Amino acid sequence: MTAVPLPRQPSQPPDRNDGSGSSDVTPVFALKELVSRLNREQHKIQDLLSSLGFALRSFSNLNQFLELIPLMASRVTDADGGALILFRPNGQVKLERLHCQDTHWGQEVRKALEAATRQMTASLSGLPPGEALARSSQVVTMLDTQVARQLGSGIQIFGTGILIKNSERGRLYVFSRDEDYEWTETRQKLVRLIADQTAVAIENDELTVELRKKERLDRELEIGADIQLRLLPRQCPTIQGVELAALCKTANRVGGDYYDFIPADYGQVRTGSDNSTGRWSVTIGDVMGKGVPAGLIMTMTRGMLRAEVLNGHSPARILQHLNQVMYADLENSNRFVTLFYSEYNPQTRILSYSNAAHNPPLLWQASTDTIKRLDTLGMLIGLDAETQYQDATVQLNSGDTIIYYTDGFTDAANPYGQRFDEENLMSAFRWACCHYNDPQLILKHLFDRVQQFIGAGSTHSDDMTLVVMRVQPS
Repeated sequence: MTAVPLPRQPSQPPDRNDGSGSSDVTPVFALKELVSRLNREQHKIQDLLSSLGFALRSFSNLNQFLELIPLMASRVTDADGGALILFRPNGQVKLERLHCQDTHWGQEVRKALEAATRQMTASLSGLPPGEALARSSQVVTMLDTQVARQLGSGIQIFGTGILIKNSERGRLYVFSRDEDYEWTETRQKLVRLIADQTAVAIENDELTVELRKKERLDRELEIGADIQLRLLPRQCPTIQGVELAALCKTANRVGGDYYDFIPADYGQVRTGSDNSTGRWSVTIGDVMGKGVPAGLIMTMTRGMLRAEVLNGHSPARILQHLNQVMYADLENSNRFVTLFYSEYNPQTRILSYSNAAHNPPLLWQASTDTIKRLDTLGMLIGLDAETQYQDATVQLNSGDTIIYYTDGFTDAANPYGQRFDEENLMSAFRWACCHYNDPQLILKHLFDRVQQFIGAGSTHSDDMTLVVMRVQPS
């Protein structure tokens, strides 16, 4: 603890009475003594307040600083003692620190103040958390009354509030047993000054705690984002006869979009055979919402879907089983999943698929320069346990291109509130297919078009995921 200088007692003017009943103390001498005493008092106060300011700047531990408050308040006002009482968010009123020059009397004061705070806490115990702070004016009036009653008559008391963002968070009391003691305006200002510095210290400590929580949360989000990134495919697989490109841009560090490439012929994978000629599932999904909750559900969906693919069922049956398994977990979360699941057979160039209320992928057919929506009837995953899904197939031909996308594309809005919508996406997609053969260039063009639409300096408000699959020429 920082050493605080003790106040020096003002020296008394010399008694110059010669015994004749008259004194040779002149008015000038008396005035000089008064000025000298006032200067000493001023220097004492400046030294004490300077020590308090140094403590506020130097102490990293709030408890060390609060230890000084009653001591400083009593010394700068030449009082007998001081007490700091704080209001806790849970409704507790607590005697935080106490200082008395007379140790024996200090024990009596502590008992009296603790009795006052206990009575206050008991009267506030029935209030909901935080409401006691909202009713601070009533709390202060009741506390001042209890403190005065417990300390008894004959004690000169002055109390002032510890104000943080216009909310009274406690009281600083200073008291004296001297019957002739007066709470002058100067003494009251000094106590208020110390109370203000106490409020600054408490607020700084709370801000430091919040900053540490935020830093810890940021680190956890970084870990979560890294884990989620690792769960998405690191690269597109090699599938005979098709070229792939994929990209996911999250609005937050952790997102709810999901895409995956899953080998449907696990027998070849287990034996280490070349799986490029086997069937592959291409899937894309979106969890309602953003951030960590959506990311957790996305991770759960990925694991369950990959396990379900092992059974070798049709796309519709896979979605049905996935919905039944996830329904119990999603029912109480108020979150649902849209999912489009497809399987591609390189030998026949047939794409089998089923949709659980996801944005239908768009198929550009090279031979006719037309776009077809790939859709089937089906509800959201997790909305109804008894939902039935439908199977559909489409024959792909040389040069055909499919884009799987999430609603971050069609819901992207410009500064005027206009959405990019599916029509604009189709137009941009058709142009890209006519001018580019590389799926990666098509993907880049579509992302660039959306960015131009919302504005060069604007950021997307929702996760955006895009998968491009192009059938190579025969």
